Amino acid sequence: MNETGTKNQTPYSAWLQTDILHTLQQTVSNHPGEYAFMINAQVQELYWALIVREMQAAQACFRRDNPVDAHQALLRVVDHQEPLNATWRSLSWITPSDLLPILRAVAATYGQDTALQGWTYRHMVYLFGIKQAQHLKHFEPQPHRFEQLRKALNEPSLYDDVLAFLSRRGFKIPAEVLRRDPSKTYAPDPEVEKVWAAAYETDPQVKMLGETMADIAEQFTTWKYRHLMATRRTIGNRPGYFGTPGVSWLLPTLEETPFPELFSARTFIGDQPPICPHAKS
Repeated sequence: MNETGTKNQTPYSAWLQTDILHTLQQTVSNHPGEYAFMINAQVQELYWALIVREMQAAQACFRRDNPVDAHQALLRVVDHQEPLNATWRSLSWITPSDLLPILRAVAATYGQDTALQGWTYRHMVYLFGIKQAQHLKHFEPQPHRFEQLRKALNEPSLYDDVLAFLSRRGFKIPAEVLRRDPSKTYAPDPEVEKVWAAAYETDPQVKMLGETMADIAEQFTTWKYRHLMATRRTIGNRPGYFGTPGVSWLLPTLEETPFPELFSARTFIGDQPPICPHAKS
């Protein structure tokens, strides 16, 4: 036995727990694609958990008025989102004839479910400020995760902490925004839009922060778009999500954009030419 208490393992295997890791893919169908589907889903789970940790680290930094370290954590989120989104490529070969036998076997063994019921994904979405309490009920069979998500639902999102930080920095965030119920999905505010427009013109550090947050929001939307397209290619508009046709259920989620004023404020950032080159004469 070595110094870490492991036996018959290399240091690499002991550190990464590879012997355990490679026992976690317990397939339930005879389809050769199930292993690939399971690996893809497990990798996404790990990346969601990693992104949650990074956003929580950023929140802690913002609360200490430490925007430099907060920004570094958010830059890492962008880096994590790149390989997360790329995982969809490994499932691009799946057709309905491939996926449906897998899903039938999974449902027969474990019951109906969907990736959007994963607690890691829901925690990440809550941190983005997309607070939908109706999803909590799906986690009642997991009391520990239910409490974890209820806590995240009722606590400030990352964006709430960013706006509170901007307020302390001297920007005029409306009091009602700072005092809003954090358990509700964030609603855009025209005064916050003005703050971002002004910050982009006057505060280079906040501008860089805003651009990183915009990258995060765009990557999140990209993941949702790829999920939508994967659904279109594999089950079409069959009932797939809580009894709702898959595509119909997913399409509206593309409009759930984190940090909304970071995008709407761009209508007002910068000097518009006296005559717009695209205007009709």
